[in-house]
Order: sequence, then C-alpha cells, then structure tokens
Amino acid sequence: MCTMVGFIDPAVVSANAGTITSRSRIVAGRLQKTDGEQIFMMPYNPGRHWILLIMRAKRETVYFLDPLPGPRVVDEEAKNIVNSALKIYNSHIGRQGRKAPIWKTLSGTSKQPSSVECGYYVMRFMRDIIMDPSLAFEKTFAKGKEEAPYPQEAIDEVRNEWAEFVSLHLEL
Repeated sequence: MCTMVGFIDPAVVSANAGTITSRSRIVAGRLQKTDGEQIFMMPYNPGRHWILLIMRAKRETVYFLDPLPGPRVVDEEAKNIVNSALKIYNSHIGRQGRKAPIWKTLSGTSKQPSSVECGYYVMRFMRDIIMDPSLAFEKTFAKGKEEAPYPQEAIDEVRNEWAEFVSLHLEL
C-alpha cells in the first residue's frame, strides 16, 4: 500500500543541510500534510554512512535501521531533528503528546559485508518495506531475524531500478 508510505528527501535533512531547527521544520511540514497514520521513511546521512529512520507520527514512534554490523546507536543530530519535528507536529494537531517519542532499533536487518554498501542497503530496506502490503517491517526486521548480507542479486536489483529511474529523469 504505497499510499500509506511517505518519503522525506535526505538532501534536505541529512548532515550539513541547514540547522537542526530548519531541518526539523521541513520534517514536521511533511508530517503535517497527512493524517498521521502514514509511515514516513527518512534516509539519513550523518556523514559518510546511510541509515534509515521510519516515523509513525500518530504513534510517536520512530524506527532505526542501520546496515552496519554490531550494536548501533542513533545519531544524536538525527534524533534531535525527528524529536523536534514530532513536537511541532503534535502542536499542529493540538495534541499534548509524549514527553519523548519512542525509539525502536530494528536490529534484524541484513548487514552490509564491507564499508561501502550502506546506501544500497537503505534503498533495499525501503524497497522491501513498500513491497510488503501489510507494512509489517517491525516484524520483518525484528531482533534475532536473519542478519546475513543481502544476496548480490538483491543489491543488483535495487541498483538497476535506481539506474533506470535516474536515466528516465536525466535531461539529455
């Protein structure tokens, strides 16, 4: 159900894209254009690495997916941006809201085999989520699930789809 999924442009929220305040307002503005039931995927790059944050505004819940192996923590700047955006969203809909959003690390994601595949892995996470009509990503990527790297075919598939998309939108 793609209508239940929204995307936030990583170019306007990742590191060095402006102040935390301005980036929070951009995210909040995106959330305010929906009923809050939609999930929002926000690829984020704190600097030389891609992660995926998924927001459920009405539930005040944020999911953190990181393709790097080992225990991972959410970048503080990303956390501040999203927490502030959810406060702005709550204010916009006239809701008191929680003191702080719930953050859940989904550690059962496939793990990249070296240090260069993170962008493709984040794109693959997003693809897997939107291809599942039940949007059961929380179960799909739960702790204890398979953490092996994606097979090369899965990464090639997302690379090819991305290349096709870009070539359709390039001005020749």
